[in-house]
Amino acid sequence: MEYPTIEQLHTKLINKEITVADLVAEYVDRAKASDLNAFREIFADTDIAAQVAVAEAMFQQGTATVLTGMPIALKDNILFGGHVVSGSSKMLEHYTASYDATVVAKMKEAGAVIIGRTNMDEFAMGSSTENSAYGPTKNPHDTSKVPGGSSGGSAAAVAAGLCVAAFGSDTGGSIRQPAAFTGIVGLLPTYGSVSRHGLMAMGSSLDVIGPMTHTVGDAKIFYDAFKGKDSYDGTSQEQSIAVSLKKKLAMPKFDKGGIDPEVLSNFEMIVEGLKKEGFTIDEIELPHFADALAVYYILMPAEVSSNLARLDGIRYGDRAESVSINDVYGDTRGALFGPETRRRILVGTYVLSHGYYDAYYNKAVALRATIRKELEQALETYDAILTPTTPTPAFGIGEKVNDPVSMYLSDLFTVPANIAHHPALSVPSGKSAAGLPVGVQFIGARFGEETLFALGKIVEDIR
Repeated sequence: MEYPTIEQLHTKLINKEITVADLVAEYVDRAKASDLNAFREIFADTDIAAQVAVAEAMFQQGTATVLTGMPIALKDNILFGGHVVSGSSKMLEHYTASYDATVVAKMKEAGAVIIGRTNMDEFAMGSSTENSAYGPTKNPHDTSKVPGGSSGGSAAAVAAGLCVAAFGSDTGGSIRQPAAFTGIVGLLPTYGSVSRHGLMAMGSSLDVIGPMTHTVGDAKIFYDAFKGKDSYDGTSQEQSIAVSLKKKLAMPKFDKGGIDPEVLSNFEMIVEGLKKEGFTIDEIELPHFADALAVYYILMPAEVSSNLARLDGIRYGDRAESVSINDVYGDTRGALFGPETRRRILVGTYVLSHGYYDAYYNKAVALRATIRKELEQALETYDAILTPTTPTPAFGIGEKVNDPVSMYLSDLFTVPANIAHHPALSVPSGKSAAGLPVGVQFIGARFGEETLFALGKIVEDIR
């Protein structure tokens, strides 16, 4: 089913064909009736009504923006002052945010209506949203399949029309992979283009907040509203590169034997369609492109082990019942962290430990620099690097829970952009014979989001 775009809904609101209250009620009713487990919480009617009143006042005063009155959702790791934000973990089940994330503050300023928080893999660790402490989210296209992760709740909510757009966070593909699995658009912005203030840190040198929407145009509207430098985030920057298409794309050489035949066939169809639009598409050597996955699974757990150290039952988080103070740490972290979170903490602690720091962590840092250089050099010649977003369509719920390495491989094409701090856009490109969505990905030059939006719109027209 196709749902209206932000611009279409804005036009109806401007023309008074619908009211903000009616628009929001329609989406909230759908969200409440859904059995996808996409939302951890739909906010109280009084809370939503207060936001609706603000949006309606903006229309009356002539200060409405294109996002005013739009029902949107937050991933459950983005702080919304006065509301519970749990990271979909038992550890923070009762934690109430004391302030707004910068992206939330900007949404309030724009008059958007935040209707709830979405389910996710615990602390954003996973590729399927099966690692949530509150059960898996289902894919709207086939409820026996995963929606991807870790932003699977946001992806499912947008795909099923439970909100107009949603925030996700992307550390190694957690916006783009679920976007591809659910047939929506997902943008990984350039690292630093969006403030991380108020985002629960997983991998601080990798995390980026981004939009999940129905169309490329909606992603641009959403991104333009919350990007920019922020005094609360020293890594944030205000930069943008104007669109100047050379109509040249690069494809990294990759092992096609490891790609689902239907994904590969769809990708080749998009390649041919782009060639008909006048694009030159070259297959190039990026020697360390595939190594990004190994680099990621060293650097990310290392940062996880550091960022989650504060959640110990003493400083932050709930506390497990313990016999003595000496048992508090182990009992709390053992009982309230899920298995995937514990796995990544242990791996991260190991690679940072004495005797292994040089063998693993330092080598991964050096290889990261090499990967970044290779991408930057390629993008001096080409508009973007084109790949499938994922090696397969959505897999079954429970299919890979006992095979974490197989699960990690679903990030094969998405991880390099995070490692190199480049933006990337996943656009729906078709469906498998079973009706499961697949997507293609463009990796662009740093702060080259406008070029990605231009390329994404071309794919929307030819798919």
